[in-house]
Amino acid sequence: MTSSTPARPGDDAAPRPFLLVQTRPEGDAAAAEEESVRRLGGYPGDRLRVMRLDRRVVAVGADRSVDDATDGAAALAGAELGDDVEAEAASGVVDWNAELADVAGVILPGSPFTGSDPEESKSDLQRAVEAELGRLMALVIERQTPFLGCCYGVGTLGRAAGGVVDTTYRELPGPIPVTLTEAGAADPLLKGMPGEFTAYVGHKEAVRELPPGAVLLATGRACPVQMFRVGEHLYATQFHPELDQAGLLQRLEIYADHGYFSADEADAMFAAIRSAATPFAPLILENFCRVYG
Repeated sequence: MTSSTPARPGDDAAPRPFLLVQTRPEGDAAAAEEESVRRLGGYPGDRLRVMRLDRRVVAVGADRSVDDATDGAAALAGAELGDDVEAEAASGVVDWNAELADVAGVILPGSPFTGSDPEESKSDLQRAVEAELGRLMALVIERQTPFLGCCYGVGTLGRAAGGVVDTTYRELPGPIPVTLTEAGAADPLLKGMPGEFTAYVGHKEAVRELPPGAVLLATGRACPVQMFRVGEHLYATQFHPELDQAGLLQRLEIYADHGYFSADEADAMFAAIRSAATPFAPLILENFCRVYG
């Protein structure tokens, strides 16, 4: 691939931050996610600007406060936000032009939301978050703003770029072997990665058909699309480069009742997770910072 990168400020300018867009209403899950992105990817201090998109949507026109308690966040996830918030969401809540003006790139990690769920089953919060992500992705694609989507991000980029995302290739949480394609082996975001490596997955939907012109970078046995690129600077992984073993186990405790696994699958699933480490997957986060930071 050609490796021209978007215009950057002069060499004497301070490094630009990366924008981490979170969509998890559960405060403990969101905090752990931010910590793991910083630690595993090497994004210290002000190199990572964090946006809780779920809170931004709720805050607009809503006379409520949101704390970090899981119970309160879980209630919000199914909340009806009301006509005033829905009206604001219809016209746009976030000024994405301003948010993207000074960032080196955007990182969109996982989410409890599943975009291919029937519309009638989605909460107002999920619909409002998805509407905002649609506006974000339109600008990201138009400008080729560096983008890294992880798990939820694969469906978000896949849909926005014209691919097909559905529940055909869902995967039980746990470690899987991921294999690089020839294009993946040559891509700068996969520098230092072996031809096959272990990564953690856990998802209800996946890309069934790549967007037009997208490049497949990594594949798996049960889920064929594990990583792809759109254009030169937009990436998405089905697996989680931002999760280590402890992080995945914590995540599964938080989302134990969200339908990612059944009771009869739990013992074997947790045993498989505890038996496998994923030392190479976080290199993708590191490389994203190195290439675009």
